[in-house]
Order: sequence, then structure tokens, then C-alpha cells
Amino acid sequence: MQEIRDNLLARIAEAEREDWPGEVEGLKASLAGAEDKLAQIDRQSQKATIILGVPTTRSGDVE
Repeated sequence: MQEIRDNLLARIAEAEREDWPGEVEGLKASLAGAEDKLAQIDRQSQKATIILGVPTTRSGDVE
């Protein structure tokens, strides 16, 4: 996703140099979507890990 964002930034710079305002607007919309997705991925990776503990056997169980 970061590569997509970087590519979009390069394409926006090119479109601005070439004076393609419609292309710039479309690419900026795509960039906003990519940045939102990256933020969502970042939030997901920061969620707390749940420790379930070590499984134990019940005292009446026989193996």
C-alpha cells in the first residue's frame, strides 16, 4: 500500500508539471483513499494483544 501511495504522489507531481488539473484531482482522491487504508492498517496493528494464558488439564483428566 505504501508503494501505491508513493506512486500516486509521483503521478500527482507529474500531472501538476504537465498542467493536467483533472488528472491531479482524480489522483488526489485516490491518494486520500490509499492514506485512509494505510491509517486503518496502522490502527489494526496497534490493537492490544490478548494473552490467553497456558492451557492446563483438569485434575480429573487422565491421559
